[in-house]
Amino acid sequence: MIRRTLIVTAALAALCSSPLALAQSATELAGVKYEPIVQVGTSRLQLNGAGIRYKAVFKVYTAGLYLGGKASTPEAVLAAPGAKRMHIVMLRDIDGNELGKLFTRGMQDNASKEDFSKSIAGTIRMSEIFSLRKKLTTGENFSVDWIPGTGTVVMINGKPAGEPIKEPEFFSSMMKIWLGNNPADAQLKEALLGKAAAPRDPFNQ
Repeated sequence: MIRRTLIVTAALAALCSSPLALAQSATELAGVKYEPIVQVGTSRLQLNGAGIRYKAVFKVYTAGLYLGGKASTPEAVLAAPGAKRMHIVMLRDIDGNELGKLFTRGMQDNASKEDFSKSIAGTIRMSEIFSLRKKLTTGENFSVDWIPGTGTVVMINGKPAGEPIKEPEFFSSMMKIWLGNNPADAQLKEALLGKAAAPRDPFNQ
């Protein structure tokens, strides 16, 4: 009986330490939990990576990227078929109008003039969504979902904010804010791609 108990205990320990079991655990960052699996439309997506956006030494928000399958490069993320989600939870209060402007600038910094021009209509609508919100406070969240056949759906605190943005170029341009050649935060980019980031230097942001 003792031997059987030891075998069962060892088997349970091995199972709990397996990659599959670990993959099912929520990822926690600055008190914010990112579930390993979420439902977007009719698709079940898995957490590709999550991290914290810093400004100097200050934590601004957490971000988690959900995809249908793992991707370790920006090109693979953008080329991945099916639904996708970027989920952000605020760690500081921020003016909605300012946030919209920051996103617009991030899109401009990571797209050619031709590509950005295809996203202008969606960019204006996104800016309007956050401007009307006035402010996002600590703990509030929003998601940017790509749903094939529907477009980009912006959700604030779990509720749709306006009509879907149809242009596929808009979602790709939005993702490049975090995954482009000039990302908002280089270490956050690595985290979203599921890579271990180097220790953060607060004086080199």
